[in-house]
Amino acid sequence: MTTFVILAILMVGVNTLIWGSAGALRYLRSRSTPPAPVAPGPRIDRGRVAVLIPAHNEALVIGATISSACAQVDPDQVFVASDGSSDATADLARAAGANVVELTPNRGKAGAIAAAIEYFELIRRFDVVLLLDADTRLDQDYLASGLPAFDDPGVVAVAGRATTTVDPPPATRFGRLLLAYRERFYVVVQYLLKYGQASRPANVVSIVPGFASMYRTSVLGEIDIAAPGLVIEDFNMTFELHAKQLGRIDFRPNAAIARTQDPDTFEDYVKQMKRWTLGFWQTVRRHRARRDRFWAALTLYIVELVLSSTMLLLMIGLLVAAGGLWAWAAATGEVSPMDGLWRIAPPLAILLGIYVPDLLLTVAAVIASRRPGYLIYAPVFPLLRAVDAAVCLRSLFEALTRRRAATGRWTSPTRRAAAPDAASSSSV
Repeated sequence: MTTFVILAILMVGVNTLIWGSAGALRYLRSRSTPPAPVAPGPRIDRGRVAVLIPAHNEALVIGATISSACAQVDPDQVFVASDGSSDATADLARAAGANVVELTPNRGKAGAIAAAIEYFELIRRFDVVLLLDADTRLDQDYLASGLPAFDDPGVVAVAGRATTTVDPPPATRFGRLLLAYRERFYVVVQYLLKYGQASRPANVVSIVPGFASMYRTSVLGEIDIAAPGLVIEDFNMTFELHAKQLGRIDFRPNAAIARTQDPDTFEDYVKQMKRWTLGFWQTVRRHRARRDRFWAALTLYIVELVLSSTMLLLMIGLLVAAGGLWAWAAATGEVSPMDGLWRIAPPLAILLGIYVPDLLLTVAAVIASRRPGYLIYAPVFPLLRAVDAAVCLRSLFEALTRRRAATGRWTSPTRRAAAPDAASSSSV
């Protein structure tokens, strides 16, 4: 029983329980009482928003992304930084009506963002910059739902709400499994973690995702966007907001929704996970811990992440050993040398401790997203969590031991071609 309880807590997560409760309180308070009065700032309209799309060899998807952006703002407010592209990315972006700067050589996403902000003078010309990945499409009400958050002058960034798209669909069943797993991850993290972290008293959101989020231009000049030695930029930009106390990050699951094209092959998925986790650990290493709410919340998350990743891999290893030794004992008639250990940590308790809480997370995702199809994939999700755990721990080791700094240069995952007028609906 003890083994089951410990594993269940680690699989669900203390952070999930804390911030899920905070999110529930935030939601109930918003439904029962009017929000606390805030001195309103000047309303930002669409004409003061720039959409910036860094892109590297994104010819298959750039047209659909620009069309999505042009449904929100005028084409002359859409800017593309073609970062060392060797395909038709720049030409297609111009043909779609966007302003384009071609950068050579490839300097990475962060470098492309910083260069384009300076080249197009976006800080001087606009009040808000929407950073948009080249494979991402905005929902029709993205600005209508997300831009009002800036009515609060204390809000300096609005984190976009990520959801995966299957338009076009993956070519394989395994690809559909990966997309279902990513969507479950988005739902769990955004509903049960980020919504509570973004409450006004907390303000401890650890990432404003770079796929489709907005920043006030008044703070962009204060952020070291292209900090050296990092493979990704969005964790660092978020940490900079907290470190320099530039303002509050807003997030609501029903606002600023965008649909991103997640990897649908195992190789691309692992590469993407490595990039994300390595970027996180590099950012943690770059920024010094402080005695504040953000670092208290981050420290709890880090401890739990390392502990749960280690325990999950260890328990799966014990299950594999149990199966092998059981087969050996059955074939030879010998007593398993691990019998003492199995009395302390019975294989059934380990199995249930992994699968039952993970299934509860899937059920929560099904309720939030109204996609019962996720239940079909539920038995495989813990195995993908084990992949995540292995990549996370390996990336931590690399971040702590690798001497050569990362350049941030990128190679995008394999894309699925998207028509510019493709619908922005998604189902898995």
